[in-house]
Amino acid sequence: MMVVDRASGEISHRRFRDLPGYLRPDDLLVLNDTRVVPARVFTDHGRKELLWLETVGENRWRCLVKPGRRMRENQEFTVGGVRGVVEKVLENGDRIVAFNAPIDLEEHGHLALPHYMNREDEVVDRERYQTVFAREAGAIAAPTAGLHFTCEMLEKLPHTSVTLHVGVGTFRPVTVERIEDHRMHAESYAISSEAAEKINASERIVAVGTTVTRVLEHVWSEHGRIVPGSGETEIFLHPGKQFGRVETLLTNFHLPGSTLIMLVAAMAGRDLILEAYRQAVAERYRFYSYGDCMLIL
Repeated sequence: MMVVDRASGEISHRRFRDLPGYLRPDDLLVLNDTRVVPARVFTDHGRKELLWLETVGENRWRCLVKPGRRMRENQEFTVGGVRGVVEKVLENGDRIVAFNAPIDLEEHGHLALPHYMNREDEVVDRERYQTVFAREAGAIAAPTAGLHFTCEMLEKLPHTSVTLHVGVGTFRPVTVERIEDHRMHAESYAISSEAAEKINASERIVAVGTTVTRVLEHVWSEHGRIVPGSGETEIFLHPGKQFGRVETLLTNFHLPGSTLIMLVAAMAGRDLILEAYRQAVAERYRFYSYGDCMLIL
């Protein structure tokens, strides 16, 4: 675990087990309790791939497909013997598909591992690509900062949970010339009354992951406090943006050009983060989903 102190600019190298030593007695860890679903399915002939994004009606999905040229409107296919048809092609390329019966993702689905892993999912990923506190099914990708925690560590630390279902947009890089022109993907979130009360009563919040940060900053920007409820957020936190509620962040090391690394740079400052990443490469930190982590104080 790398520790980045924003006030002093000091960067130090520790182990994740040292995390409790950096927490104040009145700190509150906020976790993302979303659960990853095996959202990737293949047609029975294995020639077409569908990635579930959300359920939009009875046995109807909004999804990504591959290859697109073979999944045009009225195209029929089968998954696990269940017949499906492409009802509509949306402007952004997503498809609305309808099945004549439910699709059992646990039986027919595969985890949509990040593309940089360069491999297909394995049985062990069903457990490894899931936090120990995962509860609310609906994510395509894991909130990876939470993968470091064990149940034993959490039992000793004050914590609460919010939910943000991580979507496919997490993997999409920023390609526009002006980052302000980048359009974020929408992700659904939920905050319980109990969690909102704990967060509002806490002196300092330690957000476990960029997903938690986005939820809290979205709600704070809307209400000036954390209120219970559910909805969608498209908030894009990049250099120049101010944070209202999150003061401390635990996060993994992210892809260059991603919205995630821009969020981290917005919190700690671009120059300090570039130096932190330079040291991470020199010290041979592991990057990305199954990698090491950074604590920004």
